[in-house]
Amino acid sequence: MRARILLRSPIMRTPSTAARKLRVAVITPDPALLAEAGADALQQAARSADLADGLREAGYELVALLAAGPELETQIAALRPDVLIVDAESGVRDLLEHVVLATRDSARPIVLFTDEDDADTARQAIAAGVTAYIVDGLRPHRVKPVIDVALARFEREQSLQAELQQARQALDERKRIERAKGILMTRLGVSEADAYARLRRQAMEKGLKLADMAQRVIDAADLI
Repeated sequence: MRARILLRSPIMRTPSTAARKLRVAVITPDPALLAEAGADALQQAARSADLADGLREAGYELVALLAAGPELETQIAALRPDVLIVDAESGVRDLLEHVVLATRDSARPIVLFTDEDDADTARQAIAAGVTAYIVDGLRPHRVKPVIDVALARFEREQSLQAELQQARQALDERKRIERAKGILMTRLGVSEADAYARLRRQAMEKGLKLADMAQRVIDAADLI
């Protein structure tokens, strides 16, 4: 079966990222759960061993091979890897539940290697935060280019999210300032320019951001 790779929005690799030696943790299904499901735990272990060899050969620092379970979040928090690689021949959905819970408060690139060529599972994985979903692609020589692209895409996405957050914050601040000006214009019977000047002067005198001063005006008006 031909390998299929699903990745997020494209971006070129940044020099600063390329220069760093990345710390990678590999997450695999719990062997006990594999046995219960009738899966071959030894085959999964062999897959993960090949992946670990590929990581080391590519120059990455393999910090741990972790079995998905209740302690995963604590383990990841303690290890603080730069990249997570999820290696699961099958049972991706159950494994992703553990990974999503373990990384909900600390976003990082997640690369998933699996043999499950299921479009719905792939979409759920990407929506859950997986940066790269690699189908039938667990080959040691492919590990580095996949991680390189996944990391660059993750960094780009984080940058876009930060820009979006800044834009939302700026919009919220403008709305607060406009509302505060309206309150001053109505209560004091002054022009928009005068209301803005008064608001700005008070902010400077109290050492506050203009938007924070505006919020104080809004809060006071709400109380009255």
